[in-house]
Amino acid sequence: MTMELDIAVDFEDFFPSMMLRLGAEGFIGELCNGFRLLMDGDKGLITFESLRRNSVLLGLHDMGDDEIVCMLSEGDLDGDGALNQVEFCILMFRLSPELMMMDGSIGLKM
Repeated sequence: MTMELDIAVDFEDFFPSMMLRLGAEGFIGELCNGFRLLMDGDKGLITFESLRRNSVLLGLHDMGDDEIVCMLSEGDLDGDGALNQVEFCILMFRLSPELMMMDGSIGLKM
């Protein structure tokens, strides 16, 4: 099931500047902190319920259930309906075109 929403969101990509400021290890650490903030503590995954519950932390208190499902399915590589830490990090990189275009001089290793 693929769902697409036509939603325009103004988004400033701070990831490249964070990468330069924190270095590769520090940046990955911050992504992991973000994952832990959003995950279900019992399952160790970002689930529909945990994202719904924590969407206020992201400033997305008006987010609908269909939008949450779309967000999860965008990053769900193994088809389990949730995001593990690797899937979350990959999704964050994919959502940052500028970060994807960096020349690799930072030395990011996952």
